[in-house]
Amino acid sequence: MAGVVRTDLVETPGNPIPDGASCVVLRTADGIGLRLAHWPAPGALWGTVVLIQGRAEFIEKYFETVEHFRQRGFEVASFDWRGQGGSERLTRNPNKGHVRRFQDYDLDLDAVFAELEARQRPKPWFVVAHSMGAAILLARLVRGDLPIERAVLSAPMLGFSSDIAPSYAGAAAVIFARLGLRRLFVPGGGPKSVAAKPFANNRLSTDAARYARNAAIVEAAPELGIGDPTIAWLDGASRLMRGLAVQGLARRIKVPLLILASGVDRVVATEVTERFASGLKTGEAIVIRGARHELLMESDVCRAQVLAAFDAFIPGGQRLERQTPAMVPA
Repeated sequence: MAGVVRTDLVETPGNPIPDGASCVVLRTADGIGLRLAHWPAPGALWGTVVLIQGRAEFIEKYFETVEHFRQRGFEVASFDWRGQGGSERLTRNPNKGHVRRFQDYDLDLDAVFAELEARQRPKPWFVVAHSMGAAILLARLVRGDLPIERAVLSAPMLGFSSDIAPSYAGAAAVIFARLGLRRLFVPGGGPKSVAAKPFANNRLSTDAARYARNAAIVEAAPELGIGDPTIAWLDGASRLMRGLAVQGLARRIKVPLLILASGVDRVVATEVTERFASGLKTGEAIVIRGARHELLMESDVCRAQVLAAFDAFIPGGQRLERQTPAMVPA
């Protein structure tokens, strides 16, 4: 329901809450309540990783990844975007994936980084961002106003795959929005959480165990899930992607980036990601062959490549692994 923010984390069998978790409610500049979780590092400390989700996700999906970063000597902070997970909903129907306009997500980022500063979370700060979150981050980095050292982007939402949206989807969303239909589900959309949909023929992961783990979270706490997006969300996403496609824009980004794309992505268009990365002065793209959209929820083979790339790109993690191998899970 709108106005409600969770103040806890949900543990399920096979998905324990990493040690030392704390959970707080943040208020954005426009008054929206966000759920933010934080974990300390168990040993040597190399900084803080801010884990930024994609659309329709929630903190609990990333417990396994949080523990990986902690064991490599990083504090971790993660939050639920407005309108999803344990954060405040924006419509009377809590299952709608809605946002008034995409610029409002900037207010979420502002609140999170202000909280990190207020709590004096250890620097340097690094970001790992997925899909929608990666696209929102890129738009901010074009302006150069986030205090981060480096960022790893997983399957950034720079263009939709033809599997989920036809080429005219953005133009259609503009028309529907002008007709006053912004809060309706996109055509064909509904309230069922993507995490509750069958594994067979899914677009997100080839790993049945991790897919089932995420489904179990939504089964235990259905209020964390949301269904398909609204017209307003689609309109905003399309505008954001068109903005990021402007020629020469990628060159404005000064923060070093590592972009990881999925070889078999049926949610976002990998070729658009590669084209964007080719315009960067401070980054590059690596395609993980055989992987679907959710790289951090993929099979061990694919996921290991993603985490190895992180360890090589983010200063500190590799040094910690060499110095204290006993801290790294087998």
